[in-house]
Amino acid sequence: MHNLIDGIPDAVALQCLARVPFCYHPQLQLVCQSWKTVVRSPEINKARQEVGATEEFLCVLAFEPENIWQLYDPRRDLWMTLPMLPSEIRHLARVGVASVDGKLFVLGGGSDKVDPSTGDHDGIFATNEVWCYDPLLQKWSQKASMLLPRAMFACCALNGKIVVAGGFTNPRETISNAEIYDAAKDIWYPLPDLCHTRNSACSGITVDGKIHVFHKGLSMVQILDEKARCWAVADNGWLQGPMTIIHDELYVLSYGLILKQKRDNPQRITVASASEFQSRIGFGMMGLGDDLYMVGGVIGPGPMNQCIKPLSDVDVITIGSDRPIWRSVTPMTRCRGSVLGCSLLRL
Repeated sequence: MHNLIDGIPDAVALQCLARVPFCYHPQLQLVCQSWKTVVRSPEINKARQEVGATEEFLCVLAFEPENIWQLYDPRRDLWMTLPMLPSEIRHLARVGVASVDGKLFVLGGGSDKVDPSTGDHDGIFATNEVWCYDPLLQKWSQKASMLLPRAMFACCALNGKIVVAGGFTNPRETISNAEIYDAAKDIWYPLPDLCHTRNSACSGITVDGKIHVFHKGLSMVQILDEKARCWAVADNGWLQGPMTIIHDELYVLSYGLILKQKRDNPQRITVASASEFQSRIGFGMMGLGDDLYMVGGVIGPGPMNQCIKPLSDVDVITIGSDRPIWRSVTPMTRCRGSVLGCSLLRL
């Protein structure tokens, strides 16, 4: 780095650039080659952390258009569109998504393009592909493949690494295998198998620094002890439904209510009604800052609606406020329909 700003030491200039919101980084890169170099380097992320300028974004992949991700900036109520994910798989779905070290990772899954005559998912139900989007370089790159192809599996970030477990492999065979990815080394390592498996999709969430894996329809949860590299089985009586974390607390959408789920017992606290969303399916639910976001999805056919309506809507409620009220923010500008992937990205 040389002569970032005339008359100012580069270390100070770097901190000035670090305070510029991420949405303006493309413009910064047009100023000069030295600015372009520093804005696309890991140094800018380190500086943003040092000056307290890190930002959180919501990352969403919806059914339409295929393989297009958008980022939502809550401070500016602004959607940004990423370059198309360059996988050869059309209509990539059933993926795992995680964010590590300021990068977005999209793992596994297969084609959601169905041949109506055979029901075949474009010949690919599960893959072991791993794609990484680097916001600084503004491009996708392919990373080391998972040890097994998988779809509809649990996927969580943990201490700078990514853990995947369970799901289905080809040809739609249930698996109990688990593995962990070291993003810094771009290497996958095997983990012990899950204690139990079931012929249903599974999902995962990180609570209290531990990965919890759920199978659809089961109250049982399997918890990874990373140090001992083993799985424990518990039945906390937790409700089934979309889950997210806000300020280290677990929230679940169940029976038309947003509930805070206590970690160590089945006690629940009702936070807000979500009954107006009961006809909305396939949406993404994610915590960001103090807020809970419900993104996209479809309105299914019903008494008042005879066709499927893809949505780009985004509805938000502030958790912890005295009277939580749902409000609408700017809808997705490119994407709509069922949400196939949703993650939080910190930069």
